[in-house]
Amino acid sequence: MKRIFLLCVIFLSLISCNNVPKPVKENEKKNMTQVIDSSEKTNDFYDNVETYNLPVKDLVIEGEIANPGKVDFTNLPVHSVIVKETLLDSVGGDKFVGAYRYDGYSLFDILNKRILKKANISEFKPIIDLYVEVENEKGEKVVFSWGEIYYPNNLHKILIATGVARIVPSKTKELWPLPVESKIVAGSDLVTERNMSSPVKITVKSYPRSFTVNQGLSPMYSSQVDVFSSSKKVAQIAALPLSAGNATFNTIFYGRGKGIHSTTPFNGVLLKDLLLKDYPVNSENLRSGIICIAGKDGYRSVVSYSELFNRNDQQEFMLIKTRQNEDGGLFRIFAASDFFSDRAIKSVSEIHLDINK
Repeated sequence: MKRIFLLCVIFLSLISCNNVPKPVKENEKKNMTQVIDSSEKTNDFYDNVETYNLPVKDLVIEGEIANPGKVDFTNLPVHSVIVKETLLDSVGGDKFVGAYRYDGYSLFDILNKRILKKANISEFKPIIDLYVEVENEKGEKVVFSWGEIYYPNNLHKILIATGVARIVPSKTKELWPLPVESKIVAGSDLVTERNMSSPVKITVKSYPRSFTVNQGLSPMYSSQVDVFSSSKKVAQIAALPLSAGNATFNTIFYGRGKGIHSTTPFNGVLLKDLLLKDYPVNSENLRSGIICIAGKDGYRSVVSYSELFNRNDQQEFMLIKTRQNEDGGLFRIFAASDFFSDRAIKSVSEIHLDINK
């Protein structure tokens, strides 16, 4: 009887040992998937399938900052964006790739504690002429304006993605191809040409062109806007075309320094509609185009090409025509995407498109 009891104890012990989970190896952890809500117990459409980890390369920050160096992701919060990934098609139109939720670290948080050291600060102190270049290990580059990182109504839309989940159609169950590398993801882009794989370097830059600054110029007026592409004058805006459709944007116009300015609606035309013939949509412009809008007094702002021409949120940039000879006229900018009014350039006199190299 004792022998039978002893055999039972040994047998149960073996079963128990076999049921103990084995430690997960480090190389397996990196490729683990996580089932979030396959039974759809929540109302969240974006957590119903596995999340796949994306390997992240070492990322360094350089350029016009006082404390360059490697990015430490340890204490950064994780954000998510949902994206309908689409690329330009060489034969015309757009090519849909798939719908995804990306998880990762925002450029807002990554750059947040980097101390700016502007190269042109003696000429122009405001930070709105800064932009950020993101480069991958192949030497490919995409750009983002400082304004689209730190000024928008909806923050944390630009991520270094470390995880991805498909957004699977409930009827077709189509499984979109999964990326296998970390990538920079621009959550507000319509065509996602800036979603570049394996970013390894971020460089902070100020817009390289110099302008004559006359701070406090009053009265201030520019009767026309000269439009340049790669230093060549390509157009002039002295009146709005009759074909331009008017738009009205309701707003709470609030400055970073002076606070509330007004709650009066703005009426004008979409800036992209006026510039499209001179600044055509192509892959190079979407990825690397930088636009600088300058006022008569030298006050200027940088906008990325995609930020102006390639939005999926309809929070557009507007060109507003004032009354003839009105102080601050004849043309002004209103950025519907921005929380602050700092990029609302008065007396616009020049618009430049440059390709970041």
